[in-house]
Amino acid sequence: MRLIFAGTPEVAVPSLRALLDSDHEVVAVVTRPDARVGRGRRLEPSPVKAAALEAGVEVLTPTRPTDEDFVARLTELAPDCCPVVAYGVLLPAGVLDIPTHGWVNLHFSLLPAWRGAAPAQRALIAGDEITGASTFLIETGLDTGPVFGTMTERIRPDDTSGTLLDRLAEAGAPLLVATMDGIASGDLEPQAQPGEGVSHAAKLTVDDARIDFTHPALAVDRLVRGCTPAPGAWTTFRGERLKIGPVAITDEQLPAGVVDARKREVLVGTADHAVRLGEVTPLGKKPMPAADWARGVRIDADERLGEETA
Repeated sequence: MRLIFAGTPEVAVPSLRALLDSDHEVVAVVTRPDARVGRGRRLEPSPVKAAALEAGVEVLTPTRPTDEDFVARLTELAPDCCPVVAYGVLLPAGVLDIPTHGWVNLHFSLLPAWRGAAPAQRALIAGDEITGASTFLIETGLDTGPVFGTMTERIRPDDTSGTLLDRLAEAGAPLLVATMDGIASGDLEPQAQPGEGVSHAAKLTVDDARIDFTHPALAVDRLVRGCTPAPGAWTTFRGERLKIGPVAITDEQLPAGVVDARKREVLVGTADHAVRLGEVTPLGKKPMPAADWARGVRIDADERLGEETA
């Protein structure tokens, strides 16, 4: 089939490369416009755009999917199908109707669980043991379309959203190719999602990523892992933000938020078991081991994490 691939971040690149290596023809790639990144605010192409240019594939970067030039070029290219992985833009009905077999999304959850922008992150925070990926036909509703296929993945105790998404991206790419194969042969028909088991995965905000040490240690651990690497779990110390990397649950107990800085480790109390801090990032500084940070700030007895910012 003639395919136009739509995607933006790094997790979409394995699928693009798998499709480029398949029997299908990727005639163009759609991705978000270049974005400003880093302290210098320099313009950088999306990972998908960089991979497409390296492969010599035409790249379309509409500001909006309703842009007349984009719609015209999409129509001119006459795709049979448009596979999508984390493009990051809702597509209007008129654009959805252009490819013969529609737009088919690789979504990183077992639909209808975790419809939305942050499925892997929300699965980790909720404490799910199993997740996966689904391919489905995009409709105007949010991740509501009929499903072509799924694959499952066990969530590991030390997974962050970054490591989990990396595995799902690699394991999901063959599923997307197999879905394209099945559509091309006519052997694959999508099945409506069940009405039960629906959950939603809204994008994580900075406020969502704030740690509440009055919650149990297990909830703190899951929140931190779900927010790593983005948007980054955080708390406050002496009125300034402190970014927190993955923690370890201990058998010890401390009052919620109280910091116990030892020679080689830093413990923080929760509603039940204390957690051991791993890597922390003070405001305006680089990540560092928690013990190094604690030596530098000289923590007093009974000081707490989580006080309000100034």
